[in-house]
Amino acid sequence: MATTTSAAVTEPPGLETQRKEIESLLQEHELRAGDTWYLVERRWYEQWKEYVETGDQNSSSFPGQIDNTELFEELDSYHLKEHLVENEDFVLIPAEAWHKLLAWYGMVEVQPALERKVVDMPSLVKVEVYPVEIFLCLHSNMENVVTAQFSRADHIHTIQKVMMKQFDVVEGAETRLWMKSSDTSCERLRNVHVRVLDSCLSSGMTVIMEMRNADGTWPSSRPQIMRNSVEEHDSYRGQPGVSGLTNLGNTCFMNSALQCLSNTPPLTEYFLRNAYLEELNFTNPLGMKGEIAEAYADVIKQMWSGMHYSVVPRIFKTKVGHFASQFLGYQQHDSQELLSFLLDGLHEDLNRVKNKEYIELRDAAGRPDQEVAEEAWRNHRRRNDSVIVDTFHGLFKSTLVCPECRKVSVTFDPFCYLSVPLPVSKDRVMEVFFVSLDPVAKPVQHRLVVPKAGKVFDLCSVLSEMTKIPANQMVVADVFNHRFYKLYHADESLSCILDRDDIFVYELNRGSVEEEGDEVVLALYLRERSHYRDYGSGSSSYGTSLFGHPLLMTVPRGQCSRDALYHLFLQRLARYVRPPDPSEEVEEEDEEGEDDDDDDEEEELYKTQTNGVSYDDGEDDCERPEPSKRDHCCDGGGQGPAVTQTQPDQTQESGGEAQADEGASSEVRAGCSTEDSASASCSAGASVDAGASGGASVDASATGPTDSQQGAGHQQQQQQPCEEEERGECPPCLPQTNERQAKRKGCEARRRKLLFSIQAVNSNGTTERGMGEDGSAFSFSSQPYVAMDWDPDMKKKYYNENEAEKYVKHQSMEVPHQQTTVQLQECIELFTTVETLEEENPWYCPMCKKHQLATKKLDLWSLPEVLIIHLKRFSYTKYSREKLDIIVDFPLRHLDFSGCLLRKTGTNGEPPSRYDLIAVSNHYGGLRDGHYTSYARNKDNGQWYYFDDSKVTYAREEQIVTNAAYLLFYHRQDKIRQPTLPAPLDSSSPTQPANDVTSPKHDGMEGATPCVNMETD
Repeated sequence: MATTTSAAVTEPPGLETQRKEIESLLQEHELRAGDTWYLVERRWYEQWKEYVETGDQNSSSFPGQIDNTELFEELDSYHLKEHLVENEDFVLIPAEAWHKLLAWYGMVEVQPALERKVVDMPSLVKVEVYPVEIFLCLHSNMENVVTAQFSRADHIHTIQKVMMKQFDVVEGAETRLWMKSSDTSCERLRNVHVRVLDSCLSSGMTVIMEMRNADGTWPSSRPQIMRNSVEEHDSYRGQPGVSGLTNLGNTCFMNSALQCLSNTPPLTEYFLRNAYLEELNFTNPLGMKGEIAEAYADVIKQMWSGMHYSVVPRIFKTKVGHFASQFLGYQQHDSQELLSFLLDGLHEDLNRVKNKEYIELRDAAGRPDQEVAEEAWRNHRRRNDSVIVDTFHGLFKSTLVCPECRKVSVTFDPFCYLSVPLPVSKDRVMEVFFVSLDPVAKPVQHRLVVPKAGKVFDLCSVLSEMTKIPANQMVVADVFNHRFYKLYHADESLSCILDRDDIFVYELNRGSVEEEGDEVVLALYLRERSHYRDYGSGSSSYGTSLFGHPLLMTVPRGQCSRDALYHLFLQRLARYVRPPDPSEEVEEEDEEGEDDDDDDEEEELYKTQTNGVSYDDGEDDCERPEPSKRDHCCDGGGQGPAVTQTQPDQTQESGGEAQADEGASSEVRAGCSTEDSASASCSAGASVDAGASGGASVDASATGPTDSQQGAGHQQQQQQPCEEEERGECPPCLPQTNERQAKRKGCEARRRKLLFSIQAVNSNGTTERGMGEDGSAFSFSSQPYVAMDWDPDMKKKYYNENEAEKYVKHQSMEVPHQQTTVQLQECIELFTTVETLEEENPWYCPMCKKHQLATKKLDLWSLPEVLIIHLKRFSYTKYSREKLDIIVDFPLRHLDFSGCLLRKTGTNGEPPSRYDLIAVSNHYGGLRDGHYTSYARNKDNGQWYYFDDSKVTYAREEQIVTNAAYLLFYHRQDKIRQPTLPAPLDSSSPTQPANDVTSPKHDGMEGATPCVNMETD
């Protein structure tokens, strides 16, 4: 950089002395990086040499003042000319020689000294004749640009100081620099301790300085939309630290961990006073180049500015995902896993040890624990020295004993948090609904205590003791969305069943549970048919939707006809399906085919589509215009004759489509008034195969060509006997043939509808093409699923939805479920108990020279200032995975570890071991999903707050201990600073919003049990 020199001229020594001193300095000095050399115009230097060589001080060759005018392009800016060549245009002299010449001869007035640095370039060391010329400006005023020159050997910190002085920036203000190239792209100059050469800063670039806003944000990163939002309610000034964190999408786990760390006083104060800026480690290969620490500092400064109701941690989330790919995206994660990564990342980014040395660990070898522990802690601090170590790291003693040679290995290892186990119960409480064989009995809800590692059969056995029903007559099912999500086998593990699953246990007939029995187990679904066809699906089919609760029932393999199933289903649903009375049976007049074209077409489409029911494919429609004895006796009173007749050429073509009812029998009868007439096989649509129904009907459609052979040709006559005929109480009905006009004259023929139709479906309750189209009887090869399709009007009239949803509670439900409570001290004792290593993690014994399943014991040696306790609520074993919802009773004050610490006395006597709670991370929910929140105590006013993402509310101390507590933050009492502000006056109400933004919905969250609802959708 060019500087103006105005040194006073001193009396020079003799000419010979001048020559020797300068020549000696030129010969002795070598180019060393960082040294300063000066440029002197060659003509003046040569004249000086000539002058001193003459030895005559009155010589005409006296050079006069040092003059570098020939080196400047213009005297106004004093820019060097381009392409100057050493020893032709200028000479380089070391700083000491320059100062001597300047003292002897002085320099032309106002002309700057051409001071240049020696830089260590990648290939050589040389004097930097042309320094880097850059433009400087502030982010707040991009128009005011200043030009300055800096050596490539200068540090960025030098540029920062020059800019703060140039633009009158207040000393102590937090600033950061950006470099902008000609293509308008900007890049952060993160490390101010690197050289200009290493930062890739070159001439022509612009360095921009920005100052942090009062609300903790940076002008460059604050979204424009936020700046225009009435400055967040006119720069809201709330209690610092009482700020929510916006949920970016399943980021409640991150918000919960950040709130706990934010309310950890020593760490937060470290960032608020900018102590981290001097300790950022940009060269640590294990770190994140300081980016995690800077991103975390930005979040903390915004939360503690008092100007935000809620902070959006988007940049922090992006940085975390960049350095830890498991946190990429917006999936739910574990708050403890994020906390572990964050503490480790902050430690490496702020590690004061720049070059970690290799340290060989030594075994205790019988030495005293005090000596070994101090050595281990010194070795740890030689490689790890940061605010994280100062605040969160402790030391525990690990003792391994070989089971064979009894070799004892003692090591002392640092820890950042304690992961303590919870006492695991061997039993599990499950709630199930028992569905009896009795069709009029309501489902009964039971509360069962079953083995946690048990099988489904164990559940059935416990239920059998309550119901007196044999366990081998029960089937356990998971019901979801009106269908069977899964049917469990007796040997399946109970760990497959989650607490939130709706479990139904069905009683079946003896022997039906066996696969090869005389009875088959049917899964029965209920579906409602819509009024309109779904033409959008491309099949012109009626849409169906599941409703109610599915059933499991047993059916004799010989009674799998549609007619037999219809009556079995009607009987099974007797509790909430009302059978039609004879006086209100739904009947329709049979009109002329010409007048029925539209109705027949609609009915035909329904019967042939995939969601419809084809009662008897291949059989022809039958009409009986003449009275018969059969119909007379079926009448029960003989008052009205029934007419049955087969009408040839009944099928008519309209628009190229057949309108015949190919899939259903349309027997017509008049005046059938017996109470059980609905179960007669001569009812509408109930013609079934004799072999499948045990002789309930006779299939007479085998004679003559079928519809598939003749298209719309003649149909064969068919006839079915009634029940009285089968029992010998009624003579066979005689087939008679006549014209349609004869039928009209003979009687008023009517056709009765069924309450529902039956359709084979898949396990999802949907019909696939080809299912149930092979006749009137079902053929089941695997688990059969059958649906009852209800017409909406019939469902509304005969199906009682309120009754179907009713259930009763067993006395076991009345006994309140006592939630297990354990003391935190018990968990800590479990942590320090002796355990045997698992087979997957053996220990190599140096004496036996092989891996052994040694016994291991952990003991606490020293505790940190802030102790994090991780309650291991998520249990993973080879047999089960579960979340433990037991309540851990942890103290809010005076947690005493004096009985657990091995180090009883130290250099300053007994170490402090009492802690107070400062924060809790909560997890609500189960293994697959859940929600994280947090409680935290503000360090300034001592008030407890409940943080639920962007919502912040006051909290009372009695609310904090719940079964959702997951991470506990304790602060050692000797380090706790008393609050400097009074507690808020309105903090007595837990529902009062702490930041006056939103009303919380927190009351009753913990300990609340969901209401029992039989609806499973």
